[in-house]
Amino acid sequence: MLRFARAITLLGALCAPLISHAQGAPTWEAYAIRYGTLPAFKVSGLLAGADTARRLDIALTVWLLKSSSGRTVLVDAGFQRADLIARWKPTGYMRPDSAVARAGVQPGDITDVIISHIHWDHFDGANLFPNARIWIQRDEVDHHIDSVGKVLDRAIDAPDAAMLAALRAAGRIAYANGDAQEIIPGLTVYTGGKHTFQSQYVGVHTAEGTVVLASDNMYLYENLDRHVPIAQTLDAASNLAAQQRMTTLAASPRLVIPGHDASVFDRFPSVMPGVVRIR
Repeated sequence: MLRFARAITLLGALCAPLISHAQGAPTWEAYAIRYGTLPAFKVSGLLAGADTARRLDIALTVWLLKSSSGRTVLVDAGFQRADLIARWKPTGYMRPDSAVARAGVQPGDITDVIISHIHWDHFDGANLFPNARIWIQRDEVDHHIDSVGKVLDRAIDAPDAAMLAALRAAGRIAYANGDAQEIIPGLTVYTGGKHTFQSQYVGVHTAEGTVVLASDNMYLYENLDRHVPIAQTLDAASNLAAQQRMTTLAASPRLVIPGHDASVFDRFPSVMPGVVRIR
């Protein structure tokens, strides 16, 4: 009996740190912030095999994450360059740092920015958040620029390649190294969507369970509902597998959040115009 009691005491001592860690793990609040709209966008550029005549207004979105520990993270950074605004003519456009400030968080208070991939509408605004560490997959960086910032793949344009190289030289880039990496307590990144060479999506630990921010690895709810890969993928089978995996990671399929679906802002509680809480 004495040995049994000692064994129980030892087991309790071993488990205590695990229980303490679980109890102390930060939870996050997740918000979608709309900073503009691309009107009449070709759905065939979003859904593989879609009718080429079909058009849809799509949302330009960044995602704000607030931790119970006080850390404040942005997933994707939108875009700001004048040439991009002139080319794509977004309606209702607001610079991403201003959109985040309107949601009550100053740009300088963002501690981290997680970049899902290096396309202009997700990465170009990264330098608007001056104090943030920029998280991105190492393979995504190494595939797209060389040691001095030369473009290696046309998926990244020259100004953004130069910015990426400058952020790297300044020591502001933090690398995620592959799949299922918890880069910040409560935030885990996953690969396999193959929107770009090593695009990633984010699992967020919230009070309601895991929310999955798919970004462009799933453009629209329709991708998931119809089991259709995104139109812009390097590997359609991998993209479909990633979307299916998202449903197993999320606490509920409704908490898998696509990258450009405007109906996100109808499906979740509004905090203010253009800002919803994902819960």
